[in-house]
Amino acid sequence: MSEEPIDEQLVERAQQGDKRAFELLVRKYQHKIVQLVGRLVGDADAPDVAQEAFIKAWRALNGFRGQSAFYTWLYRIGINTAKNHLVARRRRPSNQDIDVDEAEQYGHTQQMSDMDTPEAVLLTEEIRHKVEEAIARLPPDLRQAITLRELEGLSYEEIAEAMSCPIGTVRSRIFRAREAVDLVLRPLLESR
Repeated sequence: MSEEPIDEQLVERAQQGDKRAFELLVRKYQHKIVQLVGRLVGDADAPDVAQEAFIKAWRALNGFRGQSAFYTWLYRIGINTAKNHLVARRRRPSNQDIDVDEAEQYGHTQQMSDMDTPEAVLLTEEIRHKVEEAIARLPPDLRQAITLRELEGLSYEEIAEAMSCPIGTVRSRIFRAREAVDLVLRPLLESR
């Protein structure tokens, strides 16, 4: 059985009050939602923001009509929760800066193989760092679009639905985000 019918069955059961069914949906998508919101709000706040997104999803579940895939609906809630968190964070005085060293380590699972030279590993790390840095500097709408496309693997249609905007806007945002990343990488790659 493919993923969508399973999700549909779990959603139907959860809408009828089966908390275990919703718990299964949370377990299935928890890692992806934490990663998504982590890229938008920072890793330190990601678990709390993701939890808030799941709480909002539970409360709004009876309003879900299946016009989109459940995960697309859930991603939209995650994005909106992250946006709200960023707005609230700007309103609060903050003495904490984002720890750049921690951000650089996010998702770092590359293992050195016997064929990797120190120079190749260094270049790969430098490129990864520059890409992450370029994405982090993008305006939120561009960052969200490129994250959903390149890191989460969503289609343009799914991104348009998740971001509540036309597909043309999604294409434009992704194009502009890729251009910005390319501008940062070009000097690095041309100097090699």
